[in-house]
Amino acid sequence: MITLTTDFGLKGPYVGEMKVAILRVNPNAKIVDVTHAITRHSILEGSFVMEQVVKYSPKGTVHVGVIDPGVGTERRAIIIEGDQYLVVPDNGLATLPLKHINPRRVYEIKLEEIRKFTGWKISSTFHGRDVFGPAAALIEKGVPIEEFSEEISLKDIIRLNLEPKRRNGIWELRVIYIDDFGNVILNLENYGKPREVELVDYGLTLPYLDTYGRVKPGEMLALPGSHDYLEIAVNMGSAAERLKVKVGDVIRVRMR
Repeated sequence: MITLTTDFGLKGPYVGEMKVAILRVNPNAKIVDVTHAITRHSILEGSFVMEQVVKYSPKGTVHVGVIDPGVGTERRAIIIEGDQYLVVPDNGLATLPLKHINPRRVYEIKLEEIRKFTGWKISSTFHGRDVFGPAAALIEKGVPIEEFSEEISLKDIIRLNLEPKRRNGIWELRVIYIDDFGNVILNLENYGKPREVELVDYGLTLPYLDTYGRVKPGEMLALPGSHDYLEIAVNMGSAAERLKVKVGDVIRVRMR
């Protein structure tokens, strides 16, 4: 199985081109579209989305992520091999899904070697079609990765700095995702079960509950969410709009 997560959008031929390129290399490939609506160039958002899919995928799944503002530059195209595979640009996109695949090896994809398998030239601006998609197809087909890439060091790949910080009892957290309901997901896991969560810079103290309907419509709350990260929400409303935040912003939190 090959999963696809991109910021291509649905206008234009890009998603279709990548999928038919995969099928041309491996006609038996099974393709799952995760989303093609990642906010343009948002590596952090893409990393979160890929993580959630990786957590529930079977061993051997090949995950392609193409949020790639550095396409055509010296950034590397890589394959991370573990219980599952990540086929991504080396720009930090692998940071969150990497936690769940038991990584063993990393390879840099060699563009000219990929071209030998596909037979078409490689565009400098569309590696989803010409590099990442075909590489995933070859992996699922059973072609040894060494035939189109070379091993590099796992410690040298780029990772986003998403370690939560705590100072004087206050957590400094980053917004790692905002869903279509406006729920704000923060980079904090394994934090226990507080009674309430204070948003220090907003003068707000929210009840910590298990689901949205525990407060009245329009009221705010904090909850564990469905992804095991701390979440800020408004029942039948948008916490992102209420707080005026976007992915990457910092929110300071105190728990009681």
